[in-house]
Amino acid sequence: MLHNQNNQITFRIAQQADISDIVSLVESAYRGASSFQGWTTEAAFIDGQRTDDKEVTELMSKSDSIFMLCYQSQQLTGSVQLERQKDKAYLGMFAVDPDIQGSGFGSSLLKQAESYARDEWDSKAMRMTVITIRDELINWYLRQGYTATGIFKQFPYEEPRFGRPKRNDLMLEIYEKKI
Repeated sequence: MLHNQNNQITFRIAQQADISDIVSLVESAYRGASSFQGWTTEAAFIDGQRTDDKEVTELMSKSDSIFMLCYQSQQLTGSVQLERQKDKAYLGMFAVDPDIQGSGFGSSLLKQAESYARDEWDSKAMRMTVITIRDELINWYLRQGYTATGIFKQFPYEEPRFGRPKRNDLMLEIYEKKI
């Protein structure tokens, strides 16, 4: 377990037994009524699920992929998936409990994920994809030191496991930060 004494936050690498908790947290942060309690919701423009047990299991079983969990007082408050990709790390499925979004947990978890990728994998940069209409989220990542790469990808409309988009103009852009 990794500890951050200043904020009394505990971090650990997820195990198979954590899969359903990860899925529940990600769903609560991005979709459904509970997601509107926070500011990271996608529910206004995407219906349906954000992930499922199968996807989390597949990601967790990859040799160069982990989920990092963040706890306060033994309650799961955040999670993030990291994947080593040569000299970079990919950050995905970043989620913080909607009830505590805006309180600094996301920044702490992001810093811990960056440190892990740099120190354990010798990654030189962290990459992620963000839906381009997510201005508030993009601005948060910019404040964390990420920059737009100008590399765009089409939203995976054909993949129902990522939800049912309510609009047809969704695009993803890759953001990156040297770590």
